Amino acid sequence: MTVMTDTALQVAPASKARGYWATVGRRIARDKVAMVCAFILLLIFLAAIFAPYLHLADPYQGSMIRRLRAIGTPNYPLGTDELGRDMLARLIYGGRLSLLIGILPVILAFVIGTSLGLVAGYVGGKLNTAIMRTVDVFYAFPSVLLAIAISGALGAGILNSIVSLTIVFVPQITRVAESVTTGVRNMDYVEAARASGASAFTIMRVHMLGNVLGSIFVYATGLISVSMILAAGLSFLGLGTKPPEPEWGLMLNTLRTAIYVNPWVAALPGAMIFAVSICFNLLSDGMRSAMDIRN
Repeated sequence: MTVMTDTALQVAPASKARGYWATVGRRIARDKVAMVCAFILLLIFLAAIFAPYLHLADPYQGSMIRRLRAIGTPNYPLGTDELGRDMLARLIYGGRLSLLIGILPVILAFVIGTSLGLVAGYVGGKLNTAIMRTVDVFYAFPSVLLAIAISGALGAGILNSIVSLTIVFVPQITRVAESVTTGVRNMDYVEAARASGASAFTIMRVHMLGNVLGSIFVYATGLISVSMILAAGLSFLGLGTKPPEPEWGLMLNTLRTAIYVNPWVAALPGAMIFAVSICFNLLSDGMRSAMDIRN
């Protein structure tokens, strides 16, 4: 019996262990809600990127004769705005600016906040106090008021909107990064790397960053929906994109006077903002659940 068991073990093929990220990918692929949201976002991204090749109408050319056409009008499937411009073309082209202003600040804040939080959490002491107390000054203000104040001080414009939103999100990501870094700072593998003579930069880059990046990334993904709403709000208030550029928040502002004449057309930019925001939220929830392997 022993000989047969040893022979069977030698003949049986060795099964390859599934890694952590492979397990996360398999779990999120089984999440139907997350996959549907990812598919919708992919369609919106592709439409915005390849907008010049979709043979759409000129988003800047208007006509007072065809202003505020209803949804389903021939040649204008989503109607026209208050200046007679094609709503379908303006929504697709507007996705370029809206997604840029909504996502780029989170990416910049992710890089800056992760770096600050990693340094503060690993080094500790007076450096941690200096970084975190400075962050708390910005974190004490509500995000909306802080974004409006910074944009108002810098002036209207796409670049200023990106800068203001980046400043808003850096403190939030820094706090999360510092918290998770402090939790792994005294783990055995960090102590082993420190005992082997590795420098602080090497320990943070090689041994700690990979273990804290997942939690920070999931949190940053959830901030994209907030960034989209804040970016649209700045444009709505005249602190973001300037006319006649198509941008969803600015389109809401220009169409608010037509809400009683053609409410369905006036609500289209808001529907796009809502769809993108809720998709990013649900995708972030799916990623958070997939990464929680313990459950």
